[in-house]
Amino acid sequence: MATAVTQAKGQMAKSVEATKENFSGIRTGRANPGLLNGLTVDYYGVPTPIKSVASIGVPEPRTLSVTPFDASQANAIEKAIRDSDLGVSPRRDGNVIRLTMPELTEDRRKEYVKLAKTKAEDGKIAVRNIRRKAKEDIDRSVKDGDMGKDEGERLLKDLDKVTKQITDELDDLFETKRKEIMEV
Repeated sequence: MATAVTQAKGQMAKSVEATKENFSGIRTGRANPGLLNGLTVDYYGVPTPIKSVASIGVPEPRTLSVTPFDASQANAIEKAIRDSDLGVSPRRDGNVIRLTMPELTEDRRKEYVKLAKTKAEDGKIAVRNIRRKAKEDIDRSVKDGDMGKDEGERLLKDLDKVTKQITDELDDLFETKRKEIMEV
């Protein structure tokens, strides 16, 4: 039954990775290819992630360059960026689309910090749900007689230790992102 704790730990690690992925889409003062992760392009009638139809580069600290693999899709990519909530205006330079990130205002930075806090809290909620499910599995095994009460209590302590470790990691990730956002 130690696999319940191991399995929960693996699922919690995936939750941390998902939170990191969510954080990459939150803007800081610098250009980051992760900002375009959530964008999809209408690629021949199919919504496709932008990173699947173009290469994304960072030629300068506040500039992103998007180069479509298929030059005929440049207009669709440009439209997807323009329609997004990134707050940037794409500029075409031949086949390359350039995005210059504007300076962030103090209010905008605070909004991004709130957004990051929400994403971190979502990660913690997912971790707590995983813990609850693992605890139910351990309790059920003890009740069914598959393991002794002492072993069940030991596994619950291990599960709580892992949960605390993961939630602390999520707090650290949030604090790092907060500092990154507020950095001028």
